Amino acid sequence: MVAYQGNVNFAYQGGGAAKFLKKAFTGEGLSLMRVEGRATSSSPTPPTRCTSCSLQNSGLSVNGKNVLAFSAGLDWNVERVKGGSIAAGGLFNTTLRGTGWVAITTDGDPVVLNPAEAPTFADAQALVAWSVHLQTSIRSTFTAGSLIGRGSGEAFQVAFQGQGFVIVQPSEGATVPPHTH
Repeated sequence: MVAYQGNVNFAYQGGGAAKFLKKAFTGEGLSLMRVEGRATSSSPTPPTRCTSCSLQNSGLSVNGKNVLAFSAGLDWNVERVKGGSIAAGGLFNTTLRGTGWVAITTDGDPVVLNPAEAPTFADAQALVAWSVHLQTSIRSTFTAGSLIGRGSGEAFQVAFQGQGFVIVQPSEGATVPPHTH
């Protein structure tokens, strides 16, 4: 929260000992705060965008750093990404399940892809979230040329199959502006 206008109460919201240990072990998870009341708030620093997703008895696997807020009735946990690996950006993600809304942030306008329409692949650094029931795997385009600096820099991608959606951001995350010393 940067600023707000209205009447809001903030309170610490713990996730329990098991989730605390998962966060410590995996580096994935959420720092939670319960917010109650009515207000309008200012948006995050540009070019960050905030997008809301409505879950109807379904689930979302999302990078914990991209979670801005979610309905109190949703269950959350840190889970292993099936088919994931360190080469694709990590083995663990935050999952949200149930009925309610989730607000996520992206670096720029989000791109929503439908894996049922065509083979779908995403760069792990641009990947933000996906429907939990999609099948994930790692696709490698690594070649011997990559060892001598002739690779594309995109040796591994996350592949998706099934009915659902994938959300990516149009960048590989925020960059540090150029500077001189």
